[in-house]
Amino acid sequence: MAQVSLQKSSIVPSPVAAVLASLRRALVGVAAMSGVVNLLTLTGSLFMMQVYDRVLGSQSVPTLMALALIAAAAYIFQGIVDVTRTRILSLVGERIDEELGPKIYAAVADLPLRLPRGAQETLQPFRDLDSIRNFMAGPGPLALFDIPWTPIYLAFLFVLHPMLGFVTIFGSLVLMVLTYVTEVTSKGPTKAAGEAASSRNLAADQVQRNAEVVRAMGMLPVLRARWQGAHSGYMQAQRAAAEYSSLLSGVAKTFRTILQSAMLGLGAYLVIKGQMSAGSIIAGTILSGRAMAPIDHAIAAWRGFVMARAGHARLKQMLALYPDKAEPFHLPAPKSSLLVENLAVAAPGGKLPIVRRATFSLKAGQALGLIGPSASGKTSLIRGIVGIWPAMAGRVVFDGAAIDQWTPETLGPSIGYLPQDSQIFDGTIAENIARFSPDAPTEAVIAAAKAAAFHEYVVGFPDGYNTRVGQGGAHLSAGQRQRLGLARALYGDPFLVVLDEPNANLDAEGETAVILAIARVRERGGIAIVVAHRPSAIAAVDMLAAMKGGDIIAFGPRDEILSKVTQQPSRNVVPHPAARAEGAKIADAEIIS
Repeated sequence: MAQVSLQKSSIVPSPVAAVLASLRRALVGVAAMSGVVNLLTLTGSLFMMQVYDRVLGSQSVPTLMALALIAAAAYIFQGIVDVTRTRILSLVGERIDEELGPKIYAAVADLPLRLPRGAQETLQPFRDLDSIRNFMAGPGPLALFDIPWTPIYLAFLFVLHPMLGFVTIFGSLVLMVLTYVTEVTSKGPTKAAGEAASSRNLAADQVQRNAEVVRAMGMLPVLRARWQGAHSGYMQAQRAAAEYSSLLSGVAKTFRTILQSAMLGLGAYLVIKGQMSAGSIIAGTILSGRAMAPIDHAIAAWRGFVMARAGHARLKQMLALYPDKAEPFHLPAPKSSLLVENLAVAAPGGKLPIVRRATFSLKAGQALGLIGPSASGKTSLIRGIVGIWPAMAGRVVFDGAAIDQWTPETLGPSIGYLPQDSQIFDGTIAENIARFSPDAPTEAVIAAAKAAAFHEYVVGFPDGYNTRVGQGGAHLSAGQRQRLGLARALYGDPFLVVLDEPNANLDAEGETAVILAIARVRERGGIAIVVAHRPSAIAAVDMLAAMKGGDIIAFGPRDEILSKVTQQPSRNVVPHPAARAEGAKIADAEIIS
């Protein structure tokens, strides 16, 4: 998976650390409860010592009952505190999800506009967030909170006998070495497994997105072979990561079992030599195991920690592209002018501009047609104008204010945009037209549909405006999807309406609807920009810009520019019926394409 390159990434604050900082009091509370739990863990050792050394010697049942009640109360309290701290950590994980989830969703939605196509798998950031949340809610953090209390158990062991303390220290050091070896050996395979998983999932996602082409042209066997290659790489990397983790976990478990028996044997030897009481054997064994338990738990949770750390690094890198910004001052919606000044635009991740030094201005009531051969930069230019692709140089200005003085959410209602592929969402027709606004007026939805000559189609469906269109508008024809996209672009009477080849999939009636829609935008004081390869699409515009090689080579009144760029300028002028009705004149000439 391609990685996002960032400068000075080392000084970028950690998004997870910022959330944890806001939860400092909760984490301090967990640390305090961990202290209580670890102190109460001594209950078993002390109870065993007293039973062996006092109760069995004195044969006192009341003493046994009193000790049992005290131990039971301590165990119950320990269980309550342990459950509470586990629940708090679970809530901390949920809080991280709540804080970062919306930011990650917004970033995932915007990444295709910043990174090259296919540079990052869509769902990977959410899996990274899941790995962080699951680690925080699991036993891993508890082991980290318990490790600082290990010296207390060692101190008790030294009180019982120094040999028990030294053996436990030796065992702890061995476990720490195993933890370090786990870190070194599993880091590479785990990272490779993550990258291989992303490559595999991207390969599957591409097949799903292009299912029609794959089925029609019999490409499945070849693409399946590519997916199998990526899947094999993932399985090998996953196997390597799992083998290292399971091997070292097994070694640590075996070592702990051996060490436990060794402690029993050592305790028995010390009792035989008269250097320790019989009750200290069990107490020493329990304390030794408890002293090394946090390290053992850390080893068991290490794989989850590595996954969470890798996910955090990726999220930190991704979210660095979206630093928190102060809410911009709320400017009024634009309503008078559009200025494009020396605008240069490049594709996401590209370094060379596709559009260079584009400059023109439009006033309310004007409409601009963009013409030129394929790959001349028309679509890239309008993407820069509406803010889809950030400008490499230059600026886009509405009513004297640069476009970046608005957020997409505040400027969005003032822009109507119809891309080449319509980009319909799964939902009802009404929801798509209304841009999924929950309180959209019914009258505005119907008005937009009528403006796109789509209303008659909609009322012909069994469920009317409540008809679900399916993923990507799969239940609609190409022409219906384009009309639906046009209706969405016209919804709410936006100031700027940008249409990219709006008549590509339309019949004559649909073309007439596009022309009339552009004319209405002009009549109500809006601005329209139309990318066209067919003459009918510019029937209602008054300005024209011709592009070639990323440059605007001509800009001015439509008829004047059209006469310069048509391939057959001597042909007679034949106005389009809709344009004639609006008082417009358009040569039925063959636009360079």
